[in-house]
Amino acid sequence: MTKPTIWRSIAETLSAEISSGHYRPGDKLPTEAALSARFGVNRHTVRQALASLAEAGAVHARRGAGVFVTATPTDYALSRRVRFHQNVLASGRTPSRQILRQETRAADPGEAAALHLPAGALVQVVEGLSLADGTTLAMFRSIFPAARFPNLLAAMTRHGSVTAALAEAGLTDYTRAETRITAIAADALLALHLRQSQGAPLLRSVAVNVDAAGQPIEFGTTWFAGDRVTLTVSPEAIDAGETVDKLS
Repeated sequence: MTKPTIWRSIAETLSAEISSGHYRPGDKLPTEAALSARFGVNRHTVRQALASLAEAGAVHARRGAGVFVTATPTDYALSRRVRFHQNVLASGRTPSRQILRQETRAADPGEAAALHLPAGALVQVVEGLSLADGTTLAMFRSIFPAARFPNLLAAMTRHGSVTAALAEAGLTDYTRAETRITAIAADALLALHLRQSQGAPLLRSVAVNVDAAGQPIEFGTTWFAGDRVTLTVSPEAIDAGETVDKLS
């Protein structure tokens, strides 16, 4: 019979390795089978050790995905000027973007209405992942009027930044006109991209950015991993019309 102290020793070993940076926030721990083989114990003993770490808040299990090191949520400010790189840098982390899709196509009715475009007008579409220190925080989709920004996709390829691409097109400043935030559950595709389990809680942000004249220039949807981001709303954002929808 396994001695009761063994699982504690395993938990302490894994905890020390997490503290030493062997496993970073957001990293997946080895499987129960791998840990059982490493420590020469059965899976029940490994589960006890992992349960102890979970109770201490060091790790968390994602159904069907495994056990992951708990990441400290990144503070993400919602204000009149929302800039991904600036927000992540302000939290002390390194931002990066992974572009998954870029294309020019006809706007759907919702996109056309949000951007004040005629039905079927062409739009530039950019989809991708937003990361901090290599951990995926969110998936995003941004829609821009193609007539105003005909070379935006090429600029995005060069810069990897919406702000820099818009600046190249002559738009050096823009502000948030509206943001609507809704709590949703991750579907299979979002779960795959965000490395979450299907059904995991997400925060969906739907926003419109405008230029100095109030003309919409971006219609964006962002799906934030609920356990990796803390959205903060400033008084100026509330005054500017930020809204939060709560779904039961």
